[in-house]
Order: sequence, then structure tokens, then C-alpha cells
Amino acid sequence: MSMRRLADLRAPEIAERVTERSILVQPLGAVEQHGPHLPLSTDLIIAEAASEAVMAARGDELDLWLLPPLAYTKSNEHAWSPGTVWLSPTTLLAVLDDLGRSLASTRARKVAFVNGHGGNTALVNVACRELRLHHGLLTFLLHPSVPPDHGGPSTADELGMGIHGGLDETSVVLHLRPDLVDMTTAVRNVPARLAENQHVRFGGSVSFGWLSNDFGPSGLIGDPLGATAERGRALFESSVQVLGEAFAEIARFELPLA
Repeated sequence: MSMRRLADLRAPEIAERVTERSILVQPLGAVEQHGPHLPLSTDLIIAEAASEAVMAARGDELDLWLLPPLAYTKSNEHAWSPGTVWLSPTTLLAVLDDLGRSLASTRARKVAFVNGHGGNTALVNVACRELRLHHGLLTFLLHPSVPPDHGGPSTADELGMGIHGGLDETSVVLHLRPDLVDMTTAVRNVPARLAENQHVRFGGSVSFGWLSNDFGPSGLIGDPLGATAERGRALFESSVQVLGEAFAEIARFELPLA
């Protein structure tokens, strides 16, 4: 199985191999602080690895083409921490529009964003509709795992607050890149007072604007202390399977429905 990287094709091959059936896969990461124990590249590592694993498993079957990952995205909730590199919301929207305009010159009609950074989600949802309107593309937003503040699961011990550098994210990076993790510096930081709220909380019915240092100087929100590579491997393999199932549905999906 070839890795099916679009950027590795020669110009004539675009017309020969990229068809109306093709799905272009754009990983979205981030370069931002992830607490004292995880690398700045955490979200990028996960988004790229998950995209590559799905490509290896189902790329030929579903006619997937992998685009180079976009490392710098909307990370301004971590702007307080040196080393975080972020694009403004207007810049990221402009970049995604330019991307869509360029990709629309191929015969492919479907673009799927595999997003490893929860802070991108709201904006990329906006971009997906804009790309549909401006460039006629069918656009999709997928996550290797749905973060708890978007309705995904979080362990009871994290009180539903494991959204950034917590148990699951740390476990996945321990599986993928253990050389970049320093568990001796990991700390627990779970905002228990927020968990007492019924509505105004992560994953509640009322959202709120926040910066990661609103919850303390560590920059993480969750409890990574019990993280293991074994847990990370199970989580990663499960996410790749779910992504593969989602891409199979994307391959069958068409608009308009009327």
C-alpha cells in the first residue's frame, strides 16, 4: 500500500489519479504548550499519526489522499505561554479558504479535516460551510478523539475536565512518541469547582471563553498521572478504527439530498 501523499505526486498524475471519487485528507495540529510534561507538538503528532494510520488501513479502498499537515492553527488560548505559535481566527479562516480554492482545481470534490486540536473546532466548522459555499466542495470535520468540552468522554477521576494534557492525551503521546514525554513533571490539575456546575462547565449547555492559565500556571487541564503507553495504544487503535468507519461514510455521502 502506498502512503498516497498528494504532495508526492508529479503534476500529470494529479489529473490521472485524483478523481471525483477521491477524498483529500488535511490533518490539523497545533504548536502550543501542553503542560510541563508533553511536547508543544502534541496535537500535531496525534493528528498526523491518526491520518497516516487511516491512510495505511483504508487509503486504497476509499481513495484517500493525504495532504501535508497544517501545524500552526488557532491556539490563542495558550498565547500566554512562550513557544506557542498561533494564527489569528481571521488568518486561519483565510488560510483554509485559500486551501479550498486550490484543492477545488483538482477533480476531487471532498475535503476532510482531521483535527487534533479542540481549540480549532468551532472555527473549522465555520470554514467547512464557507468552503461549501465559495468553492462547491463537500467538507467534513473529524477528530481522532472528541474532546470532553465538545461532548466526548473523560474519566470520572477527571470529573469530565480532562480536556488538555490529561490522562488520555498523555497516554496517546506515550504510545506514539514516548521520547518526548517527561512524566516526572506531570501534575494533576482538575478544576473541581467548575465540575460542580450543571450548565456552565466543559461539555455543559453553556459555553464560556477561557485561557488555559485561567485554571492555574501548569497549563494543563486534567490528570495525566495515571497515563500509560498501553492505554494510549488502545485509545489510538480505537480512534483509527472509528476514523476509518467515518471515512467510509464520507465516501458514500453526497449533497444535495433533495
